[in-house]
Order: sequence, then C-alpha cells, then structure tokens
Amino acid sequence: MRTLFRNSPLALATLAALALVASAVAPASAADAGTPATSYDYYSAGDVQAGHATTTTPGLLLMGGGDWVAPAFRWFAEQAGRGHIVILRAYGEGELAQDFTDTAGAVLSVETIVFHSREAASDPRVLAVVRHADGIFLGGGDQSNYVHYWQGTPLNAALDAHVRAGKPIGGTSAGLAILGAYSYGALDGDSLQSAKALRDPLGPGVTLVRDFLHLPYLQDVITDSHFMIRGRLGRLVVFVARLAHEEHNPAIMGLGIDEQAALCIDAQGLGREYSNTGGYAWLLRPQRQADVIEAGEPLLFKDVPITGIGPDSVLDLKHHTVTRPAFRSVVTASDGAFAVSTVDGAAPPAATP
Repeated sequence: MRTLFRNSPLALATLAALALVASAVAPASAADAGTPATSYDYYSAGDVQAGHATTTTPGLLLMGGGDWVAPAFRWFAEQAGRGHIVILRAYGEGELAQDFTDTAGAVLSVETIVFHSREAASDPRVLAVVRHADGIFLGGGDQSNYVHYWQGTPLNAALDAHVRAGKPIGGTSAGLAILGAYSYGALDGDSLQSAKALRDPLGPGVTLVRDFLHLPYLQDVITDSHFMIRGRLGRLVVFVARLAHEEHNPAIMGLGIDEQAALCIDAQGLGREYSNTGGYAWLLRPQRQADVIEAGEPLLFKDVPITGIGPDSVLDLKHHTVTRPAFRSVVTASDGAFAVSTVDGAAPPAATP
C-alpha cells in the first residue's frame, strides 16, 4: 500500500501514532505546533506501524548521484534490518519509496518527508518519523536547502542521534554532499565549477560548511558527487586545500564519488565500491598544506596524491589505506588549471577542469 499525506488529517493521525512510538508528545494539529501547513509533505508506503527491525548495523552509503546502484542499496537495507526506511529530501514527492524497494528489495516501510522550510525541522511529527527510522537516506537536489533547513535544528540533532544509535545513514548527490564533517554548501546559489575555484580558492564561491552532521570515519572528510562526469576533481582539490589552510589541519581529505557509483562503509570503517558503469570513488589525501593559497590568486598545489577505489579495492578509513587500488595518480593545480599524472595502475579517466 502506498499513501500520500500532505499534512492531511490522516497524516496527522499517523504521525501522531509515530510520535507516541518515539515517546514524543505531539499537538493535535500542525498549526498547534507552530508549523505552517506547507512546511513539509509526508508520504508512506508499507506498514509504518509494524515492529522495528530486530537488529540494525552501523553503515554509511555514499552515492555519487544518477541511477541507483542495486548492490549498494541491498547492503544498506540489510544494515537497516530491512526495517523502516525514512527518506529526507527538499524537492519532489514520494516516488523515491518505489525506487528504494525496486532497488533494495522489500523493507517494512518507506516514509518520505519533503521539506519546504526550516520550520519543519522542529516539527514534533517530523522528528517522530526520524526517530522511528531503522535507516535514513538523504535524497538529491540542492544541498543549500539542507544546510538552510536542517543545520542547528532538532532534526540535525536527531540525525546525529540516529547514527550514534548504531543505525545506517546514506545519501546521494546533494545528500552525499552533507555527509562529511565538511561540506560544499552551494550557498551562493551556484554550482561551483573547477576552473572558477582554481582561479580563486579563497573566493566567495567556495562556500564550505562546518559543524553539520557528525558521522564516524568522516571526521576529516569533505565529499563531492557526480565526480568525473561534471569535472569536479579541480574543485575538490580546492576544497581540501582551503579547509587545510583555514582549519590548520593537513589531515583533511577529499572523497569524490562518480555518478552511478556508491561507497558502502561498514561499522569497522571499511569501504567497498559498487558501480553500474565502471566508475570509481576518488580519495585525495595530501597530508600537507597547499604550496600557495592566497585571496585572488590561483591555487598552487603540487603533486596531490589520488587513489582510485574500484570494485576490487578496500578503503580503510580507520588507517587511511586502500588495498588493491584501481589506480594511483597525482594532480597538480597551477595557473587556474590542473594536470593529472598516473603513478601506477590503470590510467584514471580523462579529467578536465
């Protein structure tokens, strides 16, 4: 059964029941909660009142966008005990529920909340749904909406609590962008191009977000999606360089995920890559500051190591190693552009700024 509730009386009744499950006290109506009726839409499929999964296992699903990768989503559903899945997004409707079950297989229920404002992130019923989740997945779209709507709210705290409770979380595209300890927020309404970032790495278009989600093994990581198809290697070099400069932390790493590729990270911090199209995950780990990073000047960053993570690789985020890498390369940023050289393994796909 698939139902759509747009803050209707039926939605309020169902969500109130979930609030009781989560030991939350919910008012009788959205207006009583001080939340506009248009602040969110709620959709459900399956039996939301069924008992919880018997066991859940920590895990992170990092997806680079595009068509969903079936083995990765089946892994995620297993981590969630094939229980109650909650999808959070800021545009669209409830169609991702069908996408999830088509890709991952049967689960007890899939609930979707589509946010239209920051107020929804404090709504008791929204928080009850999130607390009820055995697994949470963040959809794509515009990550600036997630920053504006969620950062520093009760929902932000609930997402962190979900992870601390040993339950899996994942995201694709914009949902991936906010999973790292640092995020590219796209807060100026633009989608930053590599060439622009490389010309002015400290410029206003490099909008980096801190202190949002706090996930295990991603404490020093900034992620990026749609990686090679949108030419994002150059901007990820800039993100890492700027964060290392501003945070005085040379341990900061970049993790790019190709479109139609996914990285599944288990409770031990071990990551395996899956792809529909032969794509990769890309680990940038310079372990040092940029050679030159100044306002209004092109970035100079020589020989930044890149490790390609493919289907035969294992990424160990505890020890920052990659077993059986698909390739090892270096990238040098200078004069507003970058060049990639292969160190060993198969040559990486062509990269352009």
